[in-house]
Amino acid sequence: MTPKHAGPAPPIGPPAGRSPDPERPDTSVRADSAPSNNRSLVVVSNRLPFTAERRPEGTRFRRSAGGLVAALEPVLAQRGGVWVGWTGAAREDGAGEAAGAALPAATDDVSYHAVPLTAHEIALYYAGFANRTIWPLFHYFVSHMQIDGATWRAYERVNERFAHLATEASDDEALVWVHDYQLLRVPYHIRRLAPRRRIAFFLHIPFPAADVLRVLPWSRDLMQGMLAADLVGVHIPAYADHFLTCAQRLLGCEVDRGAGLVRFEGREVSVEAHPIGIDVGQIERLAERAVSIGADGAPAGAPVAEILGVDRLDYTKGINERMLAVERLLEQHPSYRRRIAFTQVMVPSRERVAEYGELKREIDETVGRINGRFSERGWSPIRYLVRSLPPAELVALYRQADVALVTPLRDGMNLVAKEYVAAQLDDDGVLVLSEMAGAADELQEALLVNPFAVDEVTDALHRALAMPRDERRARMSALRHRVRANDVRAWVARFLDATERAALRARSTVASPADALQRTLAPWLARRATVALFLDYDGTLTPIAARPEDARLSEAARQTLDQAARTPNLDVVIVSGRALADVQEMVGVPALTYVGNHGFEIEGPGISFRHDELELWRAALEQAAEELDSLAVAGAHVERKGGSVAFHVRAVPDGERRRVVRQAEAVLRRRRLRVTPGKALVEGRPPVPWDKGHAVLHVLVHRHGADWPSRVSAVYVGDDRTDEDAFRSLEGIGRSIRVGPSAGGASYADYRLPDPEAVLALLRWFASGAFAEPGADPSRRPHSEQNCASDSGRAPWVGHCPQATARGPAIPGLAPGVSVPCSARKATRASAVYCCFNAS
Repeated sequence: MTPKHAGPAPPIGPPAGRSPDPERPDTSVRADSAPSNNRSLVVVSNRLPFTAERRPEGTRFRRSAGGLVAALEPVLAQRGGVWVGWTGAAREDGAGEAAGAALPAATDDVSYHAVPLTAHEIALYYAGFANRTIWPLFHYFVSHMQIDGATWRAYERVNERFAHLATEASDDEALVWVHDYQLLRVPYHIRRLAPRRRIAFFLHIPFPAADVLRVLPWSRDLMQGMLAADLVGVHIPAYADHFLTCAQRLLGCEVDRGAGLVRFEGREVSVEAHPIGIDVGQIERLAERAVSIGADGAPAGAPVAEILGVDRLDYTKGINERMLAVERLLEQHPSYRRRIAFTQVMVPSRERVAEYGELKREIDETVGRINGRFSERGWSPIRYLVRSLPPAELVALYRQADVALVTPLRDGMNLVAKEYVAAQLDDDGVLVLSEMAGAADELQEALLVNPFAVDEVTDALHRALAMPRDERRARMSALRHRVRANDVRAWVARFLDATERAALRARSTVASPADALQRTLAPWLARRATVALFLDYDGTLTPIAARPEDARLSEAARQTLDQAARTPNLDVVIVSGRALADVQEMVGVPALTYVGNHGFEIEGPGISFRHDELELWRAALEQAAEELDSLAVAGAHVERKGGSVAFHVRAVPDGERRRVVRQAEAVLRRRRLRVTPGKALVEGRPPVPWDKGHAVLHVLVHRHGADWPSRVSAVYVGDDRTDEDAFRSLEGIGRSIRVGPSAGGASYADYRLPDPEAVLALLRWFASGAFAEPGADPSRRPHSEQNCASDSGRAPWVGHCPQATARGPAIPGLAPGVSVPCSARKATRASAVYCCFNAS
């Protein structure tokens, strides 16, 4: 390879500031490049387009020079809009809410809203969950990942704060564009606050395969966060495919892979690949003015081929592996000694983090060892620059380099590869590119390598250095054509247009959340003959009321429950923390089974249960109730349930509520009761290993036999922390549905419904019998006359035909397997249904 020579002229004027991330070039975009749509835009990203710096004279703002900033600000200026983000400084450092009033503005039509973060929040949310959990996981470095509940909770709180500001800064006609892995939960919170808001999300890093993502305990929550958007954008089709698989496998969503759609909570979410570009024009202008930077100490007249690497310090970039490939090249091809020079630009990053410090030491040692081994007088093989370079200097290095060695171990896109291509004005460079980078999908004319295979990278380097000029130019001209066609302006325009289409589709295809859940559940329900449906009361069948006695079941819900009690192959159980007699009276459908006091009491056709230890704790429960009465807190009241005692604080003023709850908890603990926080209440129960989960399994075994999972589909619907016990008990053997948001975003539930109205819609579907597969094999149905005899040895089968039990409890004295004609007749069947009863 004939080495390159100097460019025509030095840069004009002082260099602009360089972004700390070399993969985000300093670029500019003309406002006339923005999409023509006039809808206002709200950009939400971790960082604002400037950084706050505390100085003796006060806080100053240094503008960022990244490509995303340069691409989006002209669009904001044209459309009018807001940028929501963090200033980069802790609130205690003077760059929080107070600094927000003085934030700079690009034009009169653009404003900035700063999200205040404390130093503690930054450590947990940003340095913690975002960069020590999500970053390594999404890059497949699972061994580097830290799992910490405290950092997750901080991440959730901060994401909610971003969402509140974004919602306040927009209306339903605006388009909210959320960016990157620091804000995966923001779309969820925006959707909860503003259900009709247009939302787009773009992920700038890789999206991992399902088996990798599921390692994270909160993987479902992250998926739910992104699926609240109308459009989820990623760099390449492989990431989109991973996302669709995760939606299907982790959340049970219905997925249309051909159309790139996920049906989630009644909405169709588009998942599309939109590879980000660079500002080619700016790179080319800098390249035209570039000054050649030769190899230090090259002997006079000796041709020197320049090899270049540019990276931020990170374990995902493969810097040390790249050094080993250069070393192997010099070992295997001694003729390259004194004839090549490898320049590695490494921008410092997270140096205070121990593993990053260790990585830098390892790279330093490798560089020192290779230079010590091969250096000769006047020549060293590696030039090692540990600093951020201004754009003009960096582009000069790009243009001068004969070979760019871009070999990350995993990268979402890698814009260094595209910057290098854009700077090759003479079509005379060679790009050696990792196939693990998203850019490899577009830049197929590069020499693609496996960065983990040192010999493969070495061979590619040798091929690049020996490549004939015609081949170099053919490859590079094709690369430059594609990079120019897909620059950052085109990326912004395409993505915003795609968002408009996705939002329109989402609004035109909205199904109710219950309809969407029905489609998801139907194939699973069809595998078994019987459905056991467990329904919580408060917050599930009825909205939460300030006082428990005000939570009355609607007449529509009561009629639907009565119909469900008469539906073949459907066994309905009401589960509540209320006293058993209370919930029976509130619902008023005698044919159902009722579970009261969080499972300590159960009554229904063919079943009557009281926990053995309940009587032992009645005195302690009453004493606790009397003590709670004596607190005499305005707005609070005590509910005696027989098997538990609840202290309600919904009407207590907000400023007093936490103190009052602590007092109530102290009373319950003194009585050695199990303390359970709830929605605006605190509850005391006997401290025995029994809860709603145990009660659900007791009902299933008693009514359908120990082998019930092979014949019964168990579904539990609930809304609060006590229902989580039931969700957990049915993991893997049943299905669970959470109603409304869960505390902290975490839940054992498989699915979600937004409110009791959606629960009623789902209940109507069950009551109609539509869940049963048409034409199912009669031999699978345990209620038919023809197979009652075969069930006679399978005890207990107590009252599991709702038609027979609708008129009263199971008939006493009958032996297992005795057939009794049912008084109800299914309109679509020619013969009466027969039911099996066990002796009561």
